Amino acid sequence: MRVIALSETTADMVDLVGGKAAGLGELIRRGETVPPGFCVTTEAYREGVIPQAEIVEAYQKLGGGPVAVRSSATAEDLPEASFAGQQDTVLDVTGVADLIAAIAGCWESLHSERARAYREAHAVDETTVRMAVVVQRMIDPEVAGVLFTADPLTGCRTHMLVDAAPGLGTAVVDGATAVDHYRLDGAEHPPTGCLTPARLAQLRAVGQRLQEHFGRPQDVEWAIDRDGTIWLLQSRPITTLFPLPPATDNPLPRVYLEFGHVQGMLRPVTPMGMSTLRSLIAAMLASLGVRGVDIVDIGGRLYGDLSDLARDRSARKRLVQLMAVDFGPRAQAVMAHVLADPRFAPGQGGTRRGGGAHGVALRTAVRAVVGIIRALARPEAARLRMTRAIERMRLASAAPEGPLTTAERLRLVRDTDTSESPDEIVWPIVAGMLASALPGRLLDGVARTDEIHTVLGGMPHNVTIEMDLALWRLAARAGEHRRLLRDTPPAELAQRYRSGTLPDIGLGGFLATYGHRGVAEVDLGVPRWDEDPAPVLAMIANYLRVTDPDQAPDRRFARAAETAEATLRELAPRARRRRPVRGRIAVFLLRRARSLAGLREAGKFAGLHQLRAVRRQLLLIGADLVAAGLLEQPDDIMFLTLDEVESAVHGGVDHRDTVIVRAATHRAESRRRHVPVALLSDGTDVEAVLPATVTADGTLTGVGASAGRVTGPARVVHDPGTAQVEPGDILVAATTDPGWTPLFLTAAALVTETGAIMAHGPTVAREYGIPAVICVPDATRKISTGQLVTVDGAAGTVTPH
Repeated sequence: MRVIALSETTADMVDLVGGKAAGLGELIRRGETVPPGFCVTTEAYREGVIPQAEIVEAYQKLGGGPVAVRSSATAEDLPEASFAGQQDTVLDVTGVADLIAAIAGCWESLHSERARAYREAHAVDETTVRMAVVVQRMIDPEVAGVLFTADPLTGCRTHMLVDAAPGLGTAVVDGATAVDHYRLDGAEHPPTGCLTPARLAQLRAVGQRLQEHFGRPQDVEWAIDRDGTIWLLQSRPITTLFPLPPATDNPLPRVYLEFGHVQGMLRPVTPMGMSTLRSLIAAMLASLGVRGVDIVDIGGRLYGDLSDLARDRSARKRLVQLMAVDFGPRAQAVMAHVLADPRFAPGQGGTRRGGGAHGVALRTAVRAVVGIIRALARPEAARLRMTRAIERMRLASAAPEGPLTTAERLRLVRDTDTSESPDEIVWPIVAGMLASALPGRLLDGVARTDEIHTVLGGMPHNVTIEMDLALWRLAARAGEHRRLLRDTPPAELAQRYRSGTLPDIGLGGFLATYGHRGVAEVDLGVPRWDEDPAPVLAMIANYLRVTDPDQAPDRRFARAAETAEATLRELAPRARRRRPVRGRIAVFLLRRARSLAGLREAGKFAGLHQLRAVRRQLLLIGADLVAAGLLEQPDDIMFLTLDEVESAVHGGVDHRDTVIVRAATHRAESRRRHVPVALLSDGTDVEAVLPATVTADGTLTGVGASAGRVTGPARVVHDPGTAQVEPGDILVAATTDPGWTPLFLTAAALVTETGAIMAHGPTVAREYGIPAVICVPDATRKISTGQLVTVDGAAGTVTPH
């Protein structure tokens, strides 16, 4: 079938007619007013010959005259990618010769540079894409434009937006002329612009119908002719919207704060990893005295429902302040905005949940005070107790000896508690964080922020730094294998390691100690380095590019430690002289910070042993389910929940279709580059409604997290496992976790979109003595690889050149 009437196309014919034609066919079937037309199918494209006779016949049935010729590729107007403007549209085509030429032009546009780049960005397989072409009767519009049934900028689902201009809608789509903008939020509109209030009401009704039919917000192209008829030219999903929070029974607005970046994660979490992370976050909040917060899954990310706390008269007073250490200034700014919103005023339906919480909080407070004082009084003893506790956790994570049945493995997984850490681990870490955070306030006006950051550099006792330096030593001993390790693709090296043909460079010893780690390591569903050492080998290749002995990571770390101690020696007498009491307390805390703050990574390091043990058992269960014909491959189990695994193990339930759907969703969400800091229940990205910070020279502003100033080429990195960071590069990333930190050893500076002063990335940056600026909105989009930038860690600025 090479030519088909639009009225005959259906939603399940995308492979034959493309996304646009399939969508138009659905509109026609719904009784909407669509210009008549036909589709030259992908079958004709596959054959490579334009079916001229059939096209002429279809064109004559339309009555000849002017038509619009529009691309309709199989990867177009889909829920995950709109391909808006990527392929050709030709308007006012008249006559057979021009029509055939326009169709040929649409075919050619499938392989344009911009279309190829778009497909690559959306991971669309080039070999699977086919082009169909829609031909429709031209409308002579009085006014035309675009209707968004949700706000594409803020994500708000309760508002519609309309852009309109007299004449053809291309003026709106192409941005070629000034347009009238309308926000449809239920309020009356004055009779201004090219659309009357009555027309806007009609468009709103159209939007409601289409959104209800397609089940998701729509981007609708429309035109109104001189008879007043509204013609629909296209309706496709708005692909950029972040998913909505889960529905609740509470009619009041709710606010959700993104928690994943606390662990250096903005990528989506696997379903199996979600339950573990929920308990980890709940435990973290409990240690801060925050209870009654629901942790919910939105777009595969971890969000906390802070609505009740925001409306509670007591809790809201400390909510913004509590976010300073782990959540950072962007989260603080959005929460301050929410607290000023009358809809979140105290008494507006907020509830204090969790009976008996005061008693629990009091007991926790007593334990905290005792544990923190013990750690501050005798830091060496605290570190020794922590080391012993970590070793106990490592030994306890070992699997029982002897063979286990599938059911026994599942019971072992269910009985493993990965959410709690012993007091010997928790309170020294908290003591170190407090010792790092308080001196800045105590010495306000006496010590500069960058001085405090310098004192907190080169910090000992950090397991992540020890890991990075161990990897550096491994690379330094590569000897005759340097070229092999530097120039061979990491995946190939990893395969050689697994097959036993890689020269012995000490990788086995490194993985024996650190193989339970990885990027996004708190997600149970993510492979560890001992499963796939390719990312480790990629980082070794980066280290082998360091040729300046002075830039060797061990020397950089040693310099940072020496500078920190020298700065503290210079600061101490000044602090005591100008603030006799507070100065002495601050100096004491800074010295204790240098003994305890490096322990911050230890608790997570210990817990990862348990996570790896649980993952190993799950993969073995997955292998059993593959043998039973219930899964395709063992790691598919990570796209199920434990309850679903239970139903497969004990009930023989086949979850393969569920895995396919969830894995596809996970891949699509993995490509998302912007994750809102906070969401309202109507989908509003709170940060998107805050006033934008604009500078005349294009300087990007964030928060200085590690002192220093450096200029160099930017290296935007989304996947540290494949990144090549040259010495002197400015590392630019959305966020970082400990799995990223080996890249810091070659980078000259760090820029991230999220974070807090005491988060993983800035902490490690300080310890290596490299400048860091965090919380730079859209840094990975506003900065491009190779662009020369200056990073000022004291001022908190990034200046492109």
